[in-house]
Amino acid sequence: MKIIKSISVLLVLLLAVAGFAQEKQEKTEDLGMGAFANERGPILLAVDAALADFQMKSPYVMFVFYMASKSPNQDIVVGRDTISMIYEGKEYKMPSFKELRDNYTGTIRDVDFYRHLGKEGVIASWVRLYNFPQRADFFPPLTMRGTLAVDQASMYSFTGFRTKVYFKNPGFKKGDRLTFKVWDKKDPNIASQVEVVLD
Repeated sequence: MKIIKSISVLLVLLLAVAGFAQEKQEKTEDLGMGAFANERGPILLAVDAALADFQMKSPYVMFVFYMASKSPNQDIVVGRDTISMIYEGKEYKMPSFKELRDNYTGTIRDVDFYRHLGKEGVIASWVRLYNFPQRADFFPPLTMRGTLAVDQASMYSFTGFRTKVYFKNPGFKKGDRLTFKVWDKKDPNIASQVEVVLD
């Protein structure tokens, strides 16, 4: 009987430790100034929601994602279809490049407005240790010096991927909580998520 009780106590402790490890892996850090990050998963992820805080009434809302592989020896590929947003229990995918171009004309204004917002929160995180070449973007603005529009991007060693990410506005309000999930195209178990609070 003592053995059964000892095994039961051991199982309870193991489950508690496993739950703590899972909670730690999903923990989001509030960086301030509308930025949030999670560096505990295999994909380092920071989301700058500063523009969304100012433009909650826009039909499409822009966020800026910074992503990198936590392991310098692991190549991770993310695509448009491997990023989602969970809002009020419903999962949303990004619009297609064509849908955004056809239905929204504010991308250049968004980029210009974002350029004037503070980036201190993001820069104070793991992001400062990685290189983010600006050769490609999921939603580049239509300008003469615009970057290349891509459907997927690779992250390896200390080279990450920074991109603008748009979602159709489902009715955002101040104080809303959003969860962004990102996973590898080849292995969905290589994933990370960040919880963002609109302010």
